[in-house]
Amino acid sequence: MGDWWQRNIAEPGKLPLLLALAAFVVTFLVTRVITRLIRAGKGPFGNVEAGGVHIHHVVPGVVLTLVGGFGAVASGRHGFGSYIAAVVFGVGAGLVLDEFALILHLDDVYWTEEGRKSVEAVVLTAALVGLWVVGFSPFGVNDMSEDELQDRGQVISTIAVNFLFALIVLAKGKPRMAVFSVIVPFVGLIGAIRLARPASLWAKRFYRRRPRARAKAALRAYRHDRRWSRPRRALQDWLGGRPDPEESRRAVERH
Repeated sequence: MGDWWQRNIAEPGKLPLLLALAAFVVTFLVTRVITRLIRAGKGPFGNVEAGGVHIHHVVPGVVLTLVGGFGAVASGRHGFGSYIAAVVFGVGAGLVLDEFALILHLDDVYWTEEGRKSVEAVVLTAALVGLWVVGFSPFGVNDMSEDELQDRGQVISTIAVNFLFALIVLAKGKPRMAVFSVIVPFVGLIGAIRLARPASLWAKRFYRRRPRARAKAALRAYRHDRRWSRPRRALQDWLGGRPDPEESRRAVERH
């Protein structure tokens, strides 16, 4: 355990990443607590306005992300400056992704059904960075020995095959699994073997003349959604707050 911690976590190059991840998660949680208090009309907090314009927290988030990113580039991977830059970047990224849905829809959908995408983006990002912190590398390079890493052709072929798996999974309508497969290639292999989602590009291209495959894909998607949609929504409500039906209705009318 001590060797694993020293190799994957405590090494100097990994510490800034760990600090950025911690700052990212803490910032998201604190931001959600504050916004929920503002929504409930409790506590000393309130919306920030300037000249009658509501300043969303994505604005300082972008500024902090830029400062932290450029600071990290300037300070390198070691030293106190890199640690400060990592924390600043993590705070900025947490503020930005907390309003990911606003950026995606170009509309204030924070407390709507569309606003759940922000929580999904934060959870997915935290999980991927966490995997990277504990020792996983993109496209399975971490599973290769020192001799294999010296063989440039083998490295390129490994990355190409794993990247192909990720593309197949994405074409099958499973974006979350595709993103995870970049870090854990075995996930991509599973996703590439399993049936595609019925509305995916893969299904439209390869299941067009296969009614049994289309029916099986639709049935599997229905069972999967019925099993996991309720726990996923419960987790999103717990982390980010329950969407407001009235806000969702107004958002639909605006669109």
